[in-house]
This record gives sequence, C-alpha cells and structure tokens, in this order.
Amino acid sequence: MAEITNEEHVENPENDQPENPTEEIIPTTDTATNTTNQEIENMEVHHHAHHEGKKNWKSYFWEFLMLFLAVFCGFLAEYQLEHVIENSREKQFIKSYIEDLKIDMASINSNLIYQKTRKEQLDSLMMFLETQTVKGNESDVYYLGRVLIRTRRFQTSDRTITQLKNSGALRLIRNEQAADSIISYQKLVETVLGNITDERDERRDADPFISGIFNPYVFNKMLDDNNIISKPSGNPPLRSYDASLHQDLAYRIHQLKGSNRILYTRLTQLREKAAGIITFLQKAYHLE
Repeated sequence: MAEITNEEHVENPENDQPENPTEEIIPTTDTATNTTNQEIENMEVHHHAHHEGKKNWKSYFWEFLMLFLAVFCGFLAEYQLEHVIENSREKQFIKSYIEDLKIDMASINSNLIYQKTRKEQLDSLMMFLETQTVKGNESDVYYLGRVLIRTRRFQTSDRTITQLKNSGALRLIRNEQAADSIISYQKLVETVLGNITDERDERRDADPFISGIFNPYVFNKMLDDNNIISKPSGNPPLRSYDASLHQDLAYRIHQLKGSNRILYTRLTQLREKAAGIITFLQKAYHLE
C-alpha cells in the first residue's frame, strides 16, 4: 500500500520573487509625463524672463517724452483756439465802439448848433437888461426869458464801453494805443457830462428871479401842445421892471454864458477826438 503523506503543496517562493529585488519598477507613462511638464515649465520660465525684464532709462525717457509732447500739443491747440476767439471778440467790440462814436458825433454836432444859438439868446437877453430897453421889447424878452430855462441834452452812446467794463472784457483790447484812446475819450465824456450838470444847476438858480420878473400866465400861453415855445403877441407887460431884480437875473445869465462857452469848447474837443479815434481804429483793425 502506498504511503500517504500529509504534506501540503507549497509553491517555490523563489519563483515568486523578482530577479532584482533592490530595483523598483517605474512606469513608462509617468516618466514621459514628468519630462514633458518639466520642459513646459522651463519654457514658461524662459518666456517670462524675456518679457518681464526691468526697463532701462531710455524706455522711461521716451515714454515721458511722448506724454509731454501730447500734453504740450494739446495746450498749444487750446491756446491757439482761445487766441482766435479773443481776436474775433476784440474786433467785434471795436466795430461796436466805432458805431457808438458815430452816434456820439451826430449828437455832438446837434448840440454844438444848439450851443451856438444859446449864446446868441443869452447875449440878447443880457443886452436888454444891461441897456434897460426891456420896455417896448417885452415880446422878445418874454421869449428869451422862457427859453432861458431850457436846454438840449447831450447823451453819449455808452453801450459798448459799459459792456466792456461790466464784463471785464476791456482786457481784450490788446492794442495799447487803442485802449488809451478809448479811456481818454471816456474821461472827456465824463468831463462834458459834469459841465452839463453844472449848467443845469445854474439854470435852476435863475428860476426865482425869472418867476419874479415874468408873468406866468403869459408863459403858459406861449407853450403849445407840442411843447414848442412861441413869442407872445404884442408886448404883454412884465411882472416886474425892478432894475435890481433885473441885475440879479443878469448875474445868472453871466454864469450861464460861462457854462455855454465851456460846453461849446469841450464838445468841439470831443467831436475832434471821436473823429480821430474812428480813423485810428479803422486803420489799426483793418476796418476801412
């Protein structure tokens, strides 16, 4: 009988061990992937190193220069535009001022004619009072006494100069001689207006003596609906023939004659100055 052994079948452990137990098996796929990632990383580092390098002073200089030129050119363009606009406004103001001067000259000429007539009236009334020839000439004396308290106003056309002063635009008149001429003319205008105010006060001073000498009812009949004064018919008697009262009126006439001479002289100067300024401005600003 064969002998039965109770031995288990054991596989040979040597056949299950690797031939080189000290070496690990590295998967081929992982090695290739690591190599590729390393190469990409090296390329990225190289790429960033190329574009993120520090700028040198030349780069900063050119950037600054281009920015400066852009700002400077913008400033020049804006300055040139402002210069053109101001030149246009200056010329427009000069045109307007010349028109004002022409209006003034028309008013001055009319007032000079009046002042000349005024002088003749004052001289005539003074002559009647001085020679004591009032009686028999009452119609003429009444007329001269009534027009004595009247006047013809001179009013300057100041629309442009007022606008220049109020808006501060007088600085736009960059021609120094033109600006000086305008200022000089306005000062003379103010002087003339002051003389007119003085003459008005002198006329008011004569009122009490006129009312004492002339009959107000006769005065009333001399004035028509259009405010025009006419001589009275006949020779209506005066309210008073008092020689002393007549002398008091004569003194006021003397004062008015002085104002008349001053106004005639100043208005003549003003007319000449206006004409000269018009000629100068038209030539200086090529407005002929």
